[in-house]
Amino acid sequence: MRPQFILVALAAAVIAYLTLIPLAMLLYGSVKSGPPGVPGEFTVRNYLALFQNWRLAGALLNSAIFSTGSSFLAFAGGLYLAWMTERTNLPWRSAVYTCILIPMIVPGILTTVGWIFLFGRRSGIINIIAMQYLGLSEPIEINNMPGMIWVQGTDQIPLAFLLLAAALRSMDPSLEEAAMVAGSNIFRTTMRITLRVLLPAILAVWMISFVRAIENFEVAALIGMPAGILVFATEVYLATKTVPTDFGLASTFAVVYLAITTAGVLLYLKWTAASEQYATITGKGFRPTAFDLGRWRVPLVAVNLLLCFVLFILPVLVVVWSSFLPFYMAPSETAFASLTLENYKSLWNLPLVHRAMWNSFVLGLGSSTLTMLLTAVIAWIVVRTKWRGKGALDFLAFSPIAMPGLVLGIAILWLYLILPVPVYGTLWILLIAYVTKYLPYGMRACSSSMLQIKKELEEASEASGAAWGHTFKRVILPLLAPGFVAGWIYVITHSFRELSTSIMLYRSGTEVISIVLFELWDGGQYPALSALGMVMIVILVVISLIARAVGARYSIQQM
Repeated sequence: MRPQFILVALAAAVIAYLTLIPLAMLLYGSVKSGPPGVPGEFTVRNYLALFQNWRLAGALLNSAIFSTGSSFLAFAGGLYLAWMTERTNLPWRSAVYTCILIPMIVPGILTTVGWIFLFGRRSGIINIIAMQYLGLSEPIEINNMPGMIWVQGTDQIPLAFLLLAAALRSMDPSLEEAAMVAGSNIFRTTMRITLRVLLPAILAVWMISFVRAIENFEVAALIGMPAGILVFATEVYLATKTVPTDFGLASTFAVVYLAITTAGVLLYLKWTAASEQYATITGKGFRPTAFDLGRWRVPLVAVNLLLCFVLFILPVLVVVWSSFLPFYMAPSETAFASLTLENYKSLWNLPLVHRAMWNSFVLGLGSSTLTMLLTAVIAWIVVRTKWRGKGALDFLAFSPIAMPGLVLGIAILWLYLILPVPVYGTLWILLIAYVTKYLPYGMRACSSSMLQIKKELEEASEASGAAWGHTFKRVILPLLAPGFVAGWIYVITHSFRELSTSIMLYRSGTEVISIVLFELWDGGQYPALSALGMVMIVILVVISLIARAVGARYSIQQM
């Protein structure tokens, strides 16, 4: 009964409770004839109704088209920008990086709203340019499948860019140089050498983009639902919004939804694990080189900066512009004369906004701190101990990554409508959901940092008579500070943005900022939505800067 043994048992119990129990309740709900808390019998009627219903085939087809198209667009855009910045002598690469990375802190719902504003039939800037200057007779419609693919695909380009840029940066260019010496041109060398060497990274990036598209709710709800295009995410959402709520059908949809995302995550892990077969970095004089663009350097940097501005900056600027208007208008003399701060002033007169901000702060600080403390302990168990079940514990901590937010919300809903635990309708249920959802990200941040800490530091502390708890607090946690702070920033910023899980679990009094944004959109209050979105972005930027400064200072003091 040493403290370490109690710690292992407690951590395993907590992780199993957070991951396995909700999943078991979801499966139970899919084969139960009644709603949660009401006596019922086991049945396969829900599955039969689902597979006999044309809605499943339609949702499956729409999800496949949406995810495949948007993941391919994200991969293509990310690969092009990564290759231009990492493997060529393109000037002003730091500016390209900045344009790509800035939108990553912007919530997906705001990016989606920005694109909807840009493609407005009458006042959308892109449609005005297309009809007045390019000669189009009809405006470009965004409420369709191509529009969904465009918005989701462009939103995922920064993630694909970061992953592919890292792979290109670490690739030994000697194979490419050999091909160029043999007379191959840049295009042929890239297609025949570079892409083949990077095949595992390419497949992994494409699959993670595919899974994120399958999980997406904002684009499917704001663009797909008005056009009657329903995917798995919106089917699960609508099944819980009918009166009376069909919990059985929602759970069955969620189980099929979960099976698809799990298959995608398993393929991602398989392709990532296969990357060692394609390793090209050795200890023999590795040095990165860049292709010379020659006279195309200046034109290409102009094209790339314009592309980044349109894809990543313009949708955000449109939301900023809308936040100063009484109603959305394209830039004009009348619009500039109508600029006002009234939208920002009116926010402080809404009790709902005050409550949502407070709830978001409480949930953000609570979920990020609890997630990182829990994953720090689990990372120590996985890395340091010889416990036979540590692999299973690591797998359970990583498993929520395969659960879309809506599926996790349904599972937790079933759990706490049945268990006699009074958290339903309170912030506690949202806190539990957030901690569960962000376990994989905290685990990866702490595990990578834990691997860099030599065990003899702990042994020296124990040899000096320190208890394990004192060693963990005074030695391990300070040395984990860089990874701990990085994971903490990730969790708190994403908890402010989280919508899909929150929309399944919130009740009156537990609204968060993302829920208020969604309700403002649903109510047609676009200027208020834009103003609240800008306030949210400022809050996220300030939190990130403060956390990074504290983390950097703390890490330096410990050295």
